[in-house]
Amino acid sequence: MAADRYAQLIRSPVGRVLSKQVGLPAPVELERYERGQPVIDGPVLLGAAPSGRLLEPVTAVLDRAGADVRSRGGSSEETFKALLFDASGIASSDQLVEAWDFFHATIRRVRASGRVIVLGTAPEDCAKPAEAVAQRALEGLSRSIGKEVRRGATSQLVYVAPEAEDEIESTLRFFLSPKSAYVSGQVVRIGSAVAGGGSEGIDWERPQSGRVALVTGAARGIGEAIADVLARDGAHVVGLDVPALSGELDVVTQRIGGSSLTVDITDSDAPERIASHLLEAHGGVDVVIHNAGVTRDKTLGRMTEERWRMVIDINLVAPQRIDAELFERRAVRENGRVVCVSSISGIAGNAGQTNYATSKAGVIGIVQAFSALLATRGVTLNAVAPGFIETQMTAAMPIATREAGRRMNSLAQGGLPIDVAETIAWFASPGSRGVTGNVVRVCGQSLIGA
Repeated sequence: MAADRYAQLIRSPVGRVLSKQVGLPAPVELERYERGQPVIDGPVLLGAAPSGRLLEPVTAVLDRAGADVRSRGGSSEETFKALLFDASGIASSDQLVEAWDFFHATIRRVRASGRVIVLGTAPEDCAKPAEAVAQRALEGLSRSIGKEVRRGATSQLVYVAPEAEDEIESTLRFFLSPKSAYVSGQVVRIGSAVAGGGSEGIDWERPQSGRVALVTGAARGIGEAIADVLARDGAHVVGLDVPALSGELDVVTQRIGGSSLTVDITDSDAPERIASHLLEAHGGVDVVIHNAGVTRDKTLGRMTEERWRMVIDINLVAPQRIDAELFERRAVRENGRVVCVSSISGIAGNAGQTNYATSKAGVIGIVQAFSALLATRGVTLNAVAPGFIETQMTAAMPIATREAGRRMNSLAQGGLPIDVAETIAWFASPGSRGVTGNVVRVCGQSLIGA
């Protein structure tokens, strides 16, 4: 990967002075998770609008996580590692002043790499139109906060459906922790549990213990990071990649105590081979991560049919074929998780990548089309949409394009493969029973797209 020389310069003593004088973007070094860390290291300020329904369950989660929770008040000099605001009680537009009242007094007191989380009710779940309008307005609030807090801090909006209050723990733990370092400005919906089990008894250090995870494209890059994180969380990882990368794949799976499966996912018999292996070797699978993907860039007028078909077949057709076979043969166990890797290109489009953007928009379509169906089988389905991630592919970009990708987000830097992997691990957690049908960008709140 190409070193981020600009960030190294700006973080130096001379660079810090220069950035202030000239007004240059000043990316801070993000705090990322290390094993054994607490969920959040620093005081958490918790507030709520009148008649909110989430204060009690949020307090219970913070207590179990060992957080240092504060109520409103105290010295104006006190700073906080996180601000949590229950906005579920806001039932009309004039009541949005409750959010202003909480954040006006506290937003400048968020520490570096801090967290801001607004909780509410999804507009489609609101009883009255006026309430739906006010709750929809929270998206503008939370995304604007993400662009104001700076210094590596992030902001999210979490909509919690009525009667889904008990399903918030895995999501709060993720967004409060350093695991969500490169996720900001996102809107997540939590509904009622679609699978068995629950948060009770989960070992949050190793939530995947006893579970089997399939990761496609696991030999290198983001796929390797996903395999590492799921293995860290206790899963037996079945890493899958093409035969040409079997050597690299074996290095990864041997290091993490997993196993390898070499298959070209576009082969006609690939779905049958994958399902048979998982059933025969492991009795099924709990987590399926569709990460394998390729780019073959050309402007549309210069793109051959071969380039078009290759990208669509690998990125979009193959995951659907694999899922169809796995579910037809009941290879995915109850309380299973399916996570797809989309891209910000699938949201915003990208010149010279019409095939790639089309395929990745289709991946989002998979989530939208199949999440409700899989919920009836006790399985959740979500997707991540990475932005600029520091990989071998982005290191090969022209320097101007690479620098623009790094700086055009609220955190003013590129993400790392681990950032995508941690987000996938949250989706894949057995505690994320009510998190389905979501597409979350891992992009530092990119200025491109939604």
